Amino acid sequence: MSGDTLIVINPNSSQTVTDGIKLALDPLRRFGTPIRCLTLKEGPHGIENQRQADLTIGPMLRLAARQKDAAGYVIACFGDPGLHALRDQTALPALGIQEAGVMTALTLGQRFGVIAILPQSIPRHLRAFGSMGVLDRFAGDRALGLSVTDLADQNKSLDALIAAGKRLRDEDSADVLIMGCAGMAQYRTTLEHETGLPVVEPCQAAATMALGQIALNLSHKGTYDAG
Repeated sequence: MSGDTLIVINPNSSQTVTDGIKLALDPLRRFGTPIRCLTLKEGPHGIENQRQADLTIGPMLRLAARQKDAAGYVIACFGDPGLHALRDQTALPALGIQEAGVMTALTLGQRFGVIAILPQSIPRHLRAFGSMGVLDRFAGDRALGLSVTDLADQNKSLDALIAAGKRLRDEDSADVLIMGCAGMAQYRTTLEHETGLPVVEPCQAAATMALGQIALNLSHKGTYDAG
């Protein structure tokens, strides 16, 4: 049996990031499925490396299991920590923002570029893109050199985002950009305007896919009883 609510889990402990995710998903509420955004209190303040990402998996799975009204899940961290474990745990739709962001970008351009927050984020991105088999469509990954906390500061973030986006466009030949962190949603429209490229906000991409799977009763485990 499933519920009626899309559960979006921010695996870090920053309520500011969760609030930004919630705001980014507001346009999708018109489709009628309730969306609830949760903060993993046990998580680090920002997930900036593989170790931090991996340590969130157990608590995140337990938080997901407690959501008795869930119709599906989104893991709102670029890196998709625990995504396949969550798919083992539930037959309900389970999406990660990195995987969904890349898949959406492939429908909008030929070569996608990623804007990462820190250089140490890039190796885990590359491992993921390699496992997805999309490296032949990958243009580049440029780091801002900012922390997750810094992303909330427009004075620190916006110029760096625009500069990274233009480098991906001009030096790496990207024709679509992916924001490589859940904390960037408020800058998407400006970044599109300044670069002239489509920009994928990955929380929006994942939630859109999840809502479609919920509506169509699709599951990674095949047919299931949606109640």
